[in-house]
Amino acid sequence: MTETTPATGAPAALVDRSAKPRSVSRLVFLALVMIGASIVFFLFKDRLNNDLMLGILGVLAVVGIFFLVSTVIGFVAVMPKATADPLARAFIDTHPEGTLVTDDKDRVVYANHAYGVLTGSTSAADVQSIEAILSRHRESAEAVYRLTNAMRDGRDGQEEFRMTQPLGAAQETAGAGHWYRLRGRPIVSANDDAKLMAWQLSDISHERIEQELVFKELQNAINYLDHAPVGFFSAGQEGEIVYLNATLADWLGMDLTAFSPGKVKLRDLVAGSGMALVESVQAEPGLNRTAQLDLDLLKSNGQSLPVRLVHRVTATRDGSPGESRTIVISREDGGSEMQDAANAEMRFTRFFNNTPMAIASVDGHGKILRTNGPFLQMFNGLVTRDDMERGTLFETVLREDDRKAFQDAISQAADKQGVIVPIDSRRADNEERHFRFYVNAVIEHSEEAPEETAIIYAVETTEQKALEAQMAQTQKMNAVGTLAGGIAHDFNNVLTAILLSADHLLMSLRPADASFADLIEIKRNANRAAVLVRQLLAFSRKQTMRPTVLSMTDVIGDLRMLIDRLTGSNVKLLLEFGRDLWPVKTDLGQFEQVLINLAVNARDAMPEGGTITVRTRNVETEEAERLNYRGMVAGDYVLIEIEDEGTGITPEVLEQIFEPFFTTKDVGKGTGLGLSMVYGIVKQSGGYIYPESEVGKGTTFRVFLPRHVEDEAEKAAAAEAAALVEAGVDAKLAKAATEGPEDLTGGSAVVLLVEDEEAVRRGGKRMLEARGYEVHEAGTGVEALKVLAELEGKVDIVVSDVVMPEMDGPTLLVELRKDYPDMKFIFVSGYAEDAFARNLPADAKFGFLAKPFSLKQLATSVREMLDE
Repeated sequence: MTETTPATGAPAALVDRSAKPRSVSRLVFLALVMIGASIVFFLFKDRLNNDLMLGILGVLAVVGIFFLVSTVIGFVAVMPKATADPLARAFIDTHPEGTLVTDDKDRVVYANHAYGVLTGSTSAADVQSIEAILSRHRESAEAVYRLTNAMRDGRDGQEEFRMTQPLGAAQETAGAGHWYRLRGRPIVSANDDAKLMAWQLSDISHERIEQELVFKELQNAINYLDHAPVGFFSAGQEGEIVYLNATLADWLGMDLTAFSPGKVKLRDLVAGSGMALVESVQAEPGLNRTAQLDLDLLKSNGQSLPVRLVHRVTATRDGSPGESRTIVISREDGGSEMQDAANAEMRFTRFFNNTPMAIASVDGHGKILRTNGPFLQMFNGLVTRDDMERGTLFETVLREDDRKAFQDAISQAADKQGVIVPIDSRRADNEERHFRFYVNAVIEHSEEAPEETAIIYAVETTEQKALEAQMAQTQKMNAVGTLAGGIAHDFNNVLTAILLSADHLLMSLRPADASFADLIEIKRNANRAAVLVRQLLAFSRKQTMRPTVLSMTDVIGDLRMLIDRLTGSNVKLLLEFGRDLWPVKTDLGQFEQVLINLAVNARDAMPEGGTITVRTRNVETEEAERLNYRGMVAGDYVLIEIEDEGTGITPEVLEQIFEPFFTTKDVGKGTGLGLSMVYGIVKQSGGYIYPESEVGKGTTFRVFLPRHVEDEAEKAAAAEAAALVEAGVDAKLAKAATEGPEDLTGGSAVVLLVEDEEAVRRGGKRMLEARGYEVHEAGTGVEALKVLAELEGKVDIVVSDVVMPEMDGPTLLVELRKDYPDMKFIFVSGYAEDAFARNLPADAKFGFLAKPFSLKQLATSVREMLDE
């Protein structure tokens, strides 16, 4: 029988040792005081004054009467009871969860009625602690152990466990086991330091059963959705697929077990331009929108799956795209006869949306009636599905200047004209994108679109226009280069004659002579003119270059002080070197001119001062492909960037900066050949140069030089040179030490001089004869062969121009070597050596002297060739 609380009738606690025992100390003390007083009065009764005794007895009587009255009215309690909150006591006694309080020695301090029901305890003697009951069961022992340790560390805890049999014998039932939840928290008493542990035990079997039912219902729903006869997927705001059912995964050939939410994007599943159709479905802020789309999805093997999407999208309150839910209906299998028309429409829609050409139909006023996916993709941002529903005019995608031509084309289409001139235009919001629009008249109107007047096909021609512009620029530069090269060649002949004549006159004069200074000035100005000619030849890529393997870090580092002096004190030079730069192969002196020219131009662009930054780094093939610079072949390059903070260059000027004699500087401050020379040197080195500029912010020139990889011959030559350096061998120094000053006289050597320019030929002949050579001359290659025949081949060396009428120099060398294979040969030309060497056999051996040349240079070249 359950014990109840008298006041409330609620079940009482089985164990409650929380109240302290009632104290009798005050009652014992009072009794001892009274007994002591009696003994004192008895022993000293003869000595005490009767009046004093009566007074004391009177006081004691009054105190006793006060105590009795106070006790009766409750003012004084002889044995006070422990105070307790009856509401809190009733709450914990009647709590539905089993509540147990134990001390630090696991002794039961309190247990409510629910605890007894859960554990099968009917009396205080039957009540056991949590540890005693649950530690002997394997299912709950670990949970109790973890919870006990947490409480001893001062922490709360909770555990759930399953028992095969219920804890209370009264609850034994056949079937599934029982689930229990056990909570624990430490309690520190306010009056002492004893630690108590509060436990709460509850049976949660019903909760678990409900959870399992809900889980099973959810599993059933997912199973129904997974194996529905249609596909389904859900996408997030960024188009990431967060769920797709098994049916759709099977259609697409995807492994659903390997699917990870968010890893696959919707655009990865949509074939062709179908994504433009999907993105065209947009909802109003805070609303939903559903659209039906016919397009193709991509299977995992790359094949297309024709489907119809019922696509529902949401939008957030700020108008940004929200999540989407989509039903997918496969149209891959044929249907019944009733579906033939629908399937035919589906096939046409697929063809319409998957064609690579953008298509739109318009009415007689130019209003867009319908478009395909590529059209929405091509004019994304200008035309949407909502715009079409509102009756957007086609001319919104055209520039203002081209709308009149479009209206005329629509008028011709309305008149059913068969030939309508295509319209070339640019995108209304992007001048750099070019399009060509073909307008075709609609002859027979369909029932679905009776107002349809014209079909418009749009083709983007941006790349074509860029190629045309590039081709035109290339042809122009080549033409200017050819012209510049021809002019430079003729000037070189003139300058060579001037220099040779000046040297001849200087040989017959003394420095004290009056005309000596004039001749020196003539020679100095001829050399200045030769520098301009070299710049022209650099642009035409026909100048003489002596490429060597270089490190850009060393080249730029060596030039730093010179560039600092050239740029001035108000310009700061900042160098940023890349690590482990690859070697390049170019002419050191020529490339130094490139860096100096670009640095000086950067200085001139910053009249108020600023910073010139020179950066270097390696560019691998993959990055070169990503950069996608026009004309640059993919490969490994070393990039040199020269960046300034100047005024910038306008796009119009930027297109012309590499043209010879084009300059924006004031008259007399520039020749217009500086950047032309830079362009030619870079091109002749096999590299590329690209300027980028923004008006008001500065300009950056990017120079790409190809990475040089040494072949076996170069490695062997480098090893031989290193060995010579290590041995301290210098052939020229050894020769100078043994033979004395250099001997440039000819002795009895016979020279055949072949030159079509009479002034150069005459000057060269006179100079060589002055050095003791026997010189024969010829004006063309054909004439040279005749002279050789007359001399029966008794010629030691042939000095020949490259460009000549009838027979040029390279052809002369080939013909001459047929009969005289060991004949020594020197080419003289204003063009680069490799400009004509490619026309010669790979094993051809010859010397080279660049025009214009002086007497000493001519004599030195002839002497060295003869001495080889």
